[in-house]
Amino acid sequence: MIKRLLLSVIQGKLHQGKAVILLGARQTGKTTLLHNIMKENEEEALFLNCDDPAVRTALQEVSIMKLRQILGPKKLIFIDEAQRVKNIGLTLKLIIDAIPDKQVIVSGSSALEIANEVNEPLTGRKYEYQLFPISWEELTNHTGYIDAMGQLETRLIYGMYPDIAVNTGSEKELLNNLANSYLYKDMLSYGNIRKPELLDKLLTALAFQIGQQVSYRELADLLQIDKETVASYIRLLEQTFVIFRLGPLSRNLRNELKRTRKIYFFDNGIRNTLISNFNDIQLRNDVGPLWENFLISERSKFLQYHQIYCNQYFWRTQQQQEIDYIEERGGVLYAYEFKWNPRKKKIRFPKTFLKNYPESETQVISSENFMNFLTAL
Repeated sequence: MIKRLLLSVIQGKLHQGKAVILLGARQTGKTTLLHNIMKENEEEALFLNCDDPAVRTALQEVSIMKLRQILGPKKLIFIDEAQRVKNIGLTLKLIIDAIPDKQVIVSGSSALEIANEVNEPLTGRKYEYQLFPISWEELTNHTGYIDAMGQLETRLIYGMYPDIAVNTGSEKELLNNLANSYLYKDMLSYGNIRKPELLDKLLTALAFQIGQQVSYRELADLLQIDKETVASYIRLLEQTFVIFRLGPLSRNLRNELKRTRKIYFFDNGIRNTLISNFNDIQLRNDVGPLWENFLISERSKFLQYHQIYCNQYFWRTQQQQEIDYIEERGGVLYAYEFKWNPRKKKIRFPKTFLKNYPESETQVISSENFMNFLTAL
């Protein structure tokens, strides 16, 4: 079993008077992570699965006295599938405020519903974490550097979902099942989406545009819907951890793009499933976008898991000068260009950027040095 980095992070936050909320896409391993935490604290742990109707009934609209009876002497309370309990946020608030010796850890398969239920009642009373598909750091810790590097091209194609990473030979079937059974479930049940087929078309369009600037107006014209609907669907896809946006750096130059954005997928395998392309790297014409999507998503995992707070951008001017990815850490801009094959033509950073941001640091990231980028502090 691949050890998740959030295990030690969450363990370090226990018994501090706050609930721990675990969010993330379906099938990323949230329930497994809860069980792993529980194994190290079995004597004081109580696991409540809200798929059980009896558990759901017991936890909703409950008094403090009743809660004390349900929780008993246990100090560590795990509540899985918590979104199934009506007004679960108020129940959690009661536990935190009235029974402070209990530590509550909450997760569920519907991140949208959990976030909606707990955000207001638990203001100032929670630590919130996002669980991603397996990170490159977690894979390397599990298999060792050499074995992980041997999987690099496979991970670019099939991605990092736990079930996919450990079931060699069944990736296509598992990914198609994951996409068809789980990917849209939260959005369709909670997002008030009247035309699911539009969601399919939007995701396919986004999958073909990774690494490119995305125009909501062009997407609206393509799908024959209004721009506001496109924006609404994209927000839902972000809230269910399918995609994420990257905005432009714009400070010094009048011709820097200010209102555009790029959209990436949290997992390469999901992206490739949407366009039905599992060809080997040597047979693909989208290696550059795949490499860029992989690096930015993996870097985002590292930043969140290690609680490194920085700004993330891309850079482009109206004259089509561009830089793939920029981080602002400690007041310094770190600019990166991504290049799968280090032996191809040398990349030069635009003189306009270097002139206007002279204190920035630049680096080209290839398949030979990407580990340094993914783990930079």
